[in-house]
Amino acid sequence: MNIKLIVLFFSLYCLFFVASILFPIDFNWYNSLHKPSYTPSGKTIGIIWAFLYSFISLSVCIVVSMVESFKKAKWFFILFIINYLFNQLFSFFQFEQKDILLATIDCGFVSVTAILLAITAYKHSKTSFILLIPYSLWSIFATYLNYNIYLLNI
Repeated sequence: MNIKLIVLFFSLYCLFFVASILFPIDFNWYNSLHKPSYTPSGKTIGIIWAFLYSFISLSVCIVVSMVESFKKAKWFFILFIINYLFNQLFSFFQFEQKDILLATIDCGFVSVTAILLAITAYKHSKTSFILLIPYSLWSIFATYLNYNIYLLNI
């Protein structure tokens, strides 16, 4: 196994937690919100995201190992960066700004870019594509959930 890929994996995985450090969850505020009955517990959400971040990081490492140059997978990497930025912005909008509507819109962008990322990954590796399916599905669910939290709290 290539040490560079291992370092890349752990670097990417850690980068996904930047927003949670910069914009920590305000549990008092979040717990005071009205939520649909199907809302997973905070612990469950955290565990799911931890797994998804590992799948995303592994997917990127697989594509990196499969292509000879950045140009060959340029759109994959561009979409990954855009998706990563939207993913990180969610915590800012939701927990720093406490703007549920803007967080929901951002979550929609996470969903769209996750789906596009998965589609683009398919061109390079079916395994990478499969690893991104749970992220795409969870992002769609998270958008739906956040929209309903917004509706319950306007």
